[in-house]
Amino acid sequence: MPVVAVIGGGVAGLTAAFLLKDAGVAVTVLEGSPRLGGKLAVSEVGGVAVDAGAEALLARRPEGVGLIDELGLSDQLVQPGTTAAGIWTRGAIKPLPRRQFMGVPADIDELGGTGILSADGVARARQDLTLPATEPHGDVSVAERLGARYGLELVDRLVEPLLGGVYAGRTDDLSFNATLTPLAEAAHGRSSMTQAAASLMPPAPAPGARDSLGQDAVAADGQRTVFTTLAGGLGIVPGALAAASHANVRTKSMVRELVRTTTGWRLTIGSAHAPEAMDADAVIISVPATPASRLLAATTSTGASELSEIKYASMAIVTLAYPPNAFPTPVTGSGFLVPAVDGRTIKAVTVSTNKWPHLRPTAGDLHIVRCSVGRFGEQAVLQRDDSELVALAAADFASATGVIDEPVDARVSRWGGGLPQYSVGHLERVARIRAAIAAQPGLAVCGAAYDGVGIPACIATARLAVDQVLAHLAGRMPAQ
Repeated sequence: MPVVAVIGGGVAGLTAAFLLKDAGVAVTVLEGSPRLGGKLAVSEVGGVAVDAGAEALLARRPEGVGLIDELGLSDQLVQPGTTAAGIWTRGAIKPLPRRQFMGVPADIDELGGTGILSADGVARARQDLTLPATEPHGDVSVAERLGARYGLELVDRLVEPLLGGVYAGRTDDLSFNATLTPLAEAAHGRSSMTQAAASLMPPAPAPGARDSLGQDAVAADGQRTVFTTLAGGLGIVPGALAAASHANVRTKSMVRELVRTTTGWRLTIGSAHAPEAMDADAVIISVPATPASRLLAATTSTGASELSEIKYASMAIVTLAYPPNAFPTPVTGSGFLVPAVDGRTIKAVTVSTNKWPHLRPTAGDLHIVRCSVGRFGEQAVLQRDDSELVALAAADFASATGVIDEPVDARVSRWGGGLPQYSVGHLERVARIRAAIAAQPGLAVCGAAYDGVGIPACIATARLAVDQVLAHLAGRMPAQ
């Protein structure tokens, strides 16, 4: 029976193992850390089980909800109670425009009514409607492309907070084509970026509309749902994948070296003074770009070099539990984002017990709040100890909302090097990486470094990797 080694036990690697379960191969998953799941984990704060990493799944992409259905977990899918979010800027929480794509407005009049931009900023943004159409030659940064159309105030106050929440990156570095791909495609042949954004707006859902898994397509506040999650937290997915894959899943098994052999691949596992060798017919690498680059250095210098160019941002999630009467004025909505130009420690806040009503029976009267901290290049703030991060996040949250009490419990979840940066030229870089990998029979890569940082995108890369290695193995099988 052919042997497939999967290096990395995050959601992409575990999905690959799961997809291989009926392929007639023996699968071993090798995870270097003591736990599975990568950036998916769940633990208690204030007695409430809350995700410590990713806490929502993009509902309109089929890969995530489809995999959950395959795992038999679709009965645990829950919808948000509210999708209304805001931007905390200029001393107040302003409503996020509903008709926008990652901060790019589909309706300038609605944008003007939010108060996020100054009058001059709105006037400059409106120029997108009358400026000549522009088609850049090659990839450019988000700031360059959108700043030319709308002005930098809109980029700084609206686009940057939304992209920062996804990538923890900066708009003057992030690739327009790689991070806003649907908008980049929609902009072709249209005279304004606003028209392109409007073309991406979904129609208003009909009353009682259901999605493909029978879930309500409308949140309790009447808005179309974009995200979903699991009642037990997305952190339960890795364990479910590992169990359902029937693979040999090993933690604390760091792969130190990967080399080609005459029949396949040899992996060196463990420490230098007690190495373990493992032979495999095919290998799927599902670790971040930097360790992937090191593993490939002896096999494909081009692939290794290109992978080394992908940088990563570190960040932390500070989860706070507040007592029942901490909010003199009720905090409504699912949370808010914070522009980097305002100089705050926090970059985003989710009021979890507002966004996810299923948490309330366990939380009782507690308010559970998740604060995101850290952007690319902001190492100093993350070097503070946990108690300092909790104090800084709580102080910012109090400034934004007027909360009068200290949290009764807190948890700091640090994700060092957790988010790949899709810098200018990322799509071309990934194409070169995949071309270099394709030249190595029985080798594939998957994970967040390539086609998207969300869970559905990671699942899609795992499916692609599995297809590649199975095609290789099928080509090696003798004709029947």
